[in-house]
Amino acid sequence: MMPPWLAALSTLEQAGEASVLVTVISARGSTPREAGCKMVVTSGALFGTIGGGNLEFQCEAEARRLLALGDTIPVARDFPLGPALGQCCGGHVSVLFEPMRPGGGHVALFGAGHVGRALVRLLGELPGRVSWIDSRPDAFPNHVPGNVRCRVSQAPEHEIASLPARSVVLVMTHDHQIDFEIIAAALARDDFAWTGLIGSATKRARFASRLIRRGLSTTAVGRLVCPIGVPGVDSKVPAAIAIAVAAQILQRHSVRVPAREAVACTGCVRQSAEVCS
Repeated sequence: MMPPWLAALSTLEQAGEASVLVTVISARGSTPREAGCKMVVTSGALFGTIGGGNLEFQCEAEARRLLALGDTIPVARDFPLGPALGQCCGGHVSVLFEPMRPGGGHVALFGAGHVGRALVRLLGELPGRVSWIDSRPDAFPNHVPGNVRCRVSQAPEHEIASLPARSVVLVMTHDHQIDFEIIAAALARDDFAWTGLIGSATKRARFASRLIRRGLSTTAVGRLVCPIGVPGVDSKVPAAIAIAVAAQILQRHSVRVPAREAVACTGCVRQSAEVCS
C-alpha cells in the first residue's frame, strides 16, 4: 500500500498544488519517530506524521512558512527534544524540508470553443497542468491530453476562488457576460501570474469601464491582458490564435508573483467541479 505522504505528493502534483515534504533525516536518543519518516504539508492540510506533539507542530509551521515565502531550496533544521520544544524525550532530531513546486505552472482555461480546443492541443504537449472549464456539458472533446482536467460549471466565475496562486487565467467563453464575470472574479485576486481575455482593444476598454463601475481598482483592472497572444499574428484562424497565446504563455511562464507576507514561524460536477474521465 502506498504511504499517505507518497499518495499525497502524487495527488498534489496532478492538482498543481505546492507542498513541502518533511523528512526526519536523523534521530538520536529518545525520539517520537525514527529517521526516514515523512509527512507532506500544504497551505491547508497535513498528510502523514513524524510523531505528533510539538515537534510535528513546529515542523508544520516551518513548512508553511517556506510555502508562504515561495522558497524552492531544501533546508535542514535541528530540533533538540527538550524543555524549549515542550517535549521531554531528551533526544535530538534533524529534519529536512523540501519544497515541492509543480513544474510548468498551471493554466486555467475558461471556454471550450474553437480557440480553446486548439490551445488545449498545444498545452497538452507542454509541461504543466491545465484546468479547462466550461458551462456546457457537451463542449469538451471525448479525449483530452493527460495534463488537462475538464470541469463543467454552471457558474464558471465561482471556480476562480479554488485556483492555485500563480495560475495563468485565460478567458475565451462563448458569452461576453460570462467572460466579464470570470474576469471580475480573477482580477479581484492579486496572486495570479496574469489574467488574459480574448478580444480586441475595444473589448478591453468596455470591460475596463464596467469593471471600474463594479468597484475594482484601477490597479486591478490594469492587470488585465487583452488582446492576448504575441504581437504580429494577425490571422483569425483558431490554430494561429492558439499558437500566439501559447507563445505568450511561454514568454511569461517564468514571471513570479511576489509572495504574500510570510506567516510568522512559531518555533464533470455539473454545478461546480466534476473531473471528466
